[in-house]
Amino acid sequence: MKKHFLIFGAGLLLLSACNSVKAPEAILPIPEAKQVEWQKMETYAFVHFGLNTFNDREWGYGDSDPKTFNPTRLDCEQWVQTFVKSGMKGVILTAKHHDGFCLWPTQLTEYCIRNTPYKDGKGDIVRELSDACKKYGIKFAVYLSPWDRHQANYGSPEYVEYFYKQLNELLTNYGDVFEIWFDGANGGDGWYGGAKDSRTIDRKTYYDYPRAYKLIDELQPQAVIFSDGGPGCRWVGNENGFAGATNWSFLRAGEVYPGYPKYRELQYGHADGNQWVAAECDVSIRPGWFYHPEEDDRVKTADALTDLYYRSVGHNATLLLNFPVDRDGLIHPTDSANAVNFHQNVQKQLAHNLLAGLSPKASDERGKTSSAKAVTDGEYDTYWATNDGVNSATIELDLPQTEKINRMMLQEYIPLGQRVKSFVVEYNQEGEWLPVKLNEETTTIGYKRLLRFETVTTDKIRVRFTDSRACLCINNIEAYYAGESSDTYTAKAEELKSYPFTLIGVDAEEAQKCMDKNNQTTCFINGNTLLIDLGEERTITSFHYLPDQSEYNKGIISSYEISVGTDSNAVNQVVAKDEFSNIKNNPILQSVYFTPVNARYVQLKATRMIHDSEPMGLAEIGIQ
Repeated sequence: MKKHFLIFGAGLLLLSACNSVKAPEAILPIPEAKQVEWQKMETYAFVHFGLNTFNDREWGYGDSDPKTFNPTRLDCEQWVQTFVKSGMKGVILTAKHHDGFCLWPTQLTEYCIRNTPYKDGKGDIVRELSDACKKYGIKFAVYLSPWDRHQANYGSPEYVEYFYKQLNELLTNYGDVFEIWFDGANGGDGWYGGAKDSRTIDRKTYYDYPRAYKLIDELQPQAVIFSDGGPGCRWVGNENGFAGATNWSFLRAGEVYPGYPKYRELQYGHADGNQWVAAECDVSIRPGWFYHPEEDDRVKTADALTDLYYRSVGHNATLLLNFPVDRDGLIHPTDSANAVNFHQNVQKQLAHNLLAGLSPKASDERGKTSSAKAVTDGEYDTYWATNDGVNSATIELDLPQTEKINRMMLQEYIPLGQRVKSFVVEYNQEGEWLPVKLNEETTTIGYKRLLRFETVTTDKIRVRFTDSRACLCINNIEAYYAGESSDTYTAKAEELKSYPFTLIGVDAEEAQKCMDKNNQTTCFINGNTLLIDLGEERTITSFHYLPDQSEYNKGIISSYEISVGTDSNAVNQVVAKDEFSNIKNNPILQSVYFTPVNARYVQLKATRMIHDSEPMGLAEIGIQ
């Protein structure tokens, strides 16, 4: 009996040893806990409101009379109720914009709400909004413009001290804030206490930002700091509300500063960055940031906002949607209705996860604690991981029945770092695996990646992770049928946009046939390579090819390789190579997306033709 007990005990120890698989090592850089919580907010509101609202300005000069500020129906609870119904998890208030006017009764300047008719100078909109956020359970944050076009001492050391006193007031008097927003617009023309001139500052050093970071860490340690280069989160490099489909949450530390000239890089992050600084997509629901009555009929629609959601939150960023509060002190009914409808639209599209609870099959698993089942359990802190050194793997999901699918959501477990560099989504059709038809490249994932694609009907779907910085750590994969939306995946020839180009070594009249927006004309190229000259160096992200559209479709390229370069004698950087799936039977416009790259020359090489003996046939091509 004792012998059997010893054998049983040894077996338990062996089983325990087999199950205790070490968790993956984090791959740097990684986010702080507060950065993870910030990204989980996904969408939150911006409010621009102040003297500009009443003086029909976007960037006040600093010379508007405070007496013009007089909202007669201001109701911060109306704002917050709108945000809650719109799915927003917080709000950032422009406590002070570039004009220097302060929405709180500071004693540091007369250019503030104390000297306005609002509540006979006894109002404090920062407090009113903070209190409303507490009442309705959303988070609060502040925007404090470093630039101040009103202060006479702007540009001097004295102004920096004034700025830090303002910051201290906002951080100590209004409760917890989830973010501090520092604008990148700094220095230039202003009123400056009546001296209309231009002030120039060193954007890298003038404000002594390390001092600000230290102060914020002491007073509001949970707050994420926004600026062009972070350190908490970064500007996305545009005010249109979208991030690149390729979007790394990294920047090279110390390189990006307010007014960074290569700001377009910020849409994509730095693949070789050593600091975690995820992107925030700021955009206004109207053309302007402040309210202008003439824009009442130019509010972004629910469909337009839904598109931005997929291209911000769905591209590993957050969405910061601005509401220009009107002159009554209210969010305009159109803005409110469109924002609420946008939220309902997203909820409807992503209502029923078709993969919930399924048991996936993976080509590699680290162990029971990191099994493939974790991607369908709906839990954030469980994840499927591969073994060390396994940087590519496939996960397959069998559905209980045939379903329509046109949306997918993938998440990496970012507390251990961002890893995935490329992946492919495929569905099974009559025993054959085919790629879903997307309108963007599938490279990075990060916190969240949302994919929209042409509807497929299938009972099997899989994701092939083809490259990663380290072993995979995937915590969620979901699939949905969103109904038949207005998303378009097949552009018409006449709608194809492209940078101007010439075809090197091709007769001009013949070349014109592939750029005339007419799908009934085709340019035929002898040989298997074509060199395209954009005329100047540009940042490009995609190549588009419409095959010959005649009855017998001559010269169809089956497989391709696309290379780029800045010198016509060295076009050797391969940016994409693959096959045009099902192109023989369905010769529609083919779109190839790749990581943004600077190039003047693009080379298309046909590595396989449908019919070997034929020249390449190009009805239309485009480069964007």
